[in-house]
Amino acid sequence: MVSTTADIIEAARATATSMATIFISAGEASGERYGALLIEALKQRLARDGCTADFVGMGGPDMAVMGITEVIRHLPRIYREFRKLKQSLYDRRPDVAVLIDFPDIHFKLARELRSLGVPVIFFVSPQLWAWKKHRIKLVQRYVDRMLVIFPFEEPFYRERGVMAEFVGHPLADLPLPAISREQFAAENKLDPAKTWIGLLPGSRAKEIRDNLPEMLKAVRELVGRHDRGSLEFVLPLAATLNAAQREFVRRLVEQQGKGVSIRLVEDARAALLQARASVVASGTATVEAALIGNPFVVVYRVSPITYGIAKRVVKVPHVAMANLIAGKRVVPELIQKEFTASNIVRHLDPLLPDGPRRQSMMKELAAIRGLLLARGDETGAIGRVARIAVELLESQIRGGVRETVHS
Repeated sequence: MVSTTADIIEAARATATSMATIFISAGEASGERYGALLIEALKQRLARDGCTADFVGMGGPDMAVMGITEVIRHLPRIYREFRKLKQSLYDRRPDVAVLIDFPDIHFKLARELRSLGVPVIFFVSPQLWAWKKHRIKLVQRYVDRMLVIFPFEEPFYRERGVMAEFVGHPLADLPLPAISREQFAAENKLDPAKTWIGLLPGSRAKEIRDNLPEMLKAVRELVGRHDRGSLEFVLPLAATLNAAQREFVRRLVEQQGKGVSIRLVEDARAALLQARASVVASGTATVEAALIGNPFVVVYRVSPITYGIAKRVVKVPHVAMANLIAGKRVVPELIQKEFTASNIVRHLDPLLPDGPRRQSMMKELAAIRGLLLARGDETGAIGRVARIAVELLESQIRGGVRETVHS
């Protein structure tokens, strides 16, 4: 009798020319990290049943672009890669597919996978609750399971007939960085007796060009308001940046941060843990800051065309994910014209000393962390995704075995 994963895959081996294949696709850095963790979780889960699977798919930061005008410029390259990926699905049909975020390509892939009869898991929901709600039809048609990382997303999908599950946020499962303040100071040439402020302008080159100059203006204003030499700044460099982009950041800091102690560091989470407060560009880093409990101000700037279109189509009460999760304004949002050095200073300065503003925000951030931890088993978000993927894999292979036996 076929019952365990090992039995099912062994039966498949006996009736097919290859073993189980799992397709995993991610289009940018954060999704690629989740994909790598998911592969390890799947290997461990399958190994407990004495079996393995082959993993195929797409990953890499070269597919990551952001903003409407930016996407248009990159469309030819994106679709060249998509055509290659589409052909690979027909060359080697997978047994189950996990598509991580990146909806512009992944909805098209989901359609191809559905035509091949491959179950599709979509992990990390596109923000259909904010804009492009018409795309819900694509989810209803081509996605078997929508696994979401924000609690308010599950009811959004379930109310529209989609089998959705809140699995928790993968970042909420990470332990706090173990590095001490003294060690972080020694590694990055900082003075542990001074107040450190984090600067996180984004992980993409364009985000940095749009956000960092105004942040550096705010740095100069902040330094002018405090005792000389009492502040130091930490600026994490995203792993996605190449050598030329890193050099651009260094030159910009040297030119616009003269006379100020600004250290370029590698570990964003450690920087957020050790900083007194931070200025953070809208994106994944705001979730990291909220989970770590670092008081922060959210900033963001895109091209005028992108912003003009977004204003018309995006229908949400907040921009910062922390505020969307909380359902209220917890952290300040400085977007487009409101994103000025003086506004940054006005909102950030009250978060530096102990007092009601700082304590209130830290309490709200702790509540947000609690909301991002899914209740139930102890496997964490990635473990829950692996469990669901294996369940679909078993069902798919069991069905294939059944069809072969009866044919």
